[in-house]
Amino acid sequence: MIDDAPEITTLSTKAVYQNRWMKVREDIVERRDGSRGVYGVVEKNDFSLIVPIDATGTVYLVEQFRYPVGKRFWELPQGSWEEREGVDPLELAYGELREETGLAADEMMYVGQLFEAYGYSTQRCHIFLARGLRPLLTDFDPEEQGLISRGFATEAVIDMIVRGEIKDAATVAAFGLLRLKGLL
Repeated sequence: MIDDAPEITTLSTKAVYQNRWMKVREDIVERRDGSRGVYGVVEKNDFSLIVPIDATGTVYLVEQFRYPVGKRFWELPQGSWEEREGVDPLELAYGELREETGLAADEMMYVGQLFEAYGYSTQRCHIFLARGLRPLLTDFDPEEQGLISRGFATEAVIDMIVRGEIKDAATVAAFGLLRLKGLL
C-alpha cells in the first residue's frame, strides 16, 4: 500500500521580515511521521540570467559590488524587477540585458530554469542565450552604480570559472548548462 500522506504539512505560516526585495516567513510544519519542525523560507521574485554572446564568441559579463560579501565580482547579467511580480522571464531578460550591458539582442533563446537555493528560497533563475547583439545605452538602477560591462573570449570566461575568479553560482551553473547542451 502506498502512503498518500504528504511528506510535510504546513500548520501555520507568518511573515517575520519583509522589504521590497524579499519576504522571510517562518512555517511551522508537521512531517509524515508526526514530528514537528520550523522552516524559514525566503520569498523573492524570480530572476532572468542572460548569456550574451556575439558573432565572434565574445561573452559579455558585468562586474559589480556585492554588498553581502563586500567585494566586486564578474558575473553574467541578471536580475529581477522587485516592483513587479509575475514578470514574463523573456521580457525581464531583454530589460536586464539593456540595463546592465547597454546591449540589445535580436535573438533570446530560453535555455532552462534552476532554483537559486531551494533549501531556503522560492526564487527561480531563468537562463537565456542572447545572440545578434547591438549596442544601446545602459540604464542602471541606483543599486547598480559602479557596474562595469566588458566582453571576454569564451575560453577566458571558462578560465575565470576554473580559477575561482567567477564565484556567482548562477553564472557558473548557466555556463555549465550551455556547455552541456552544446550551445557554447
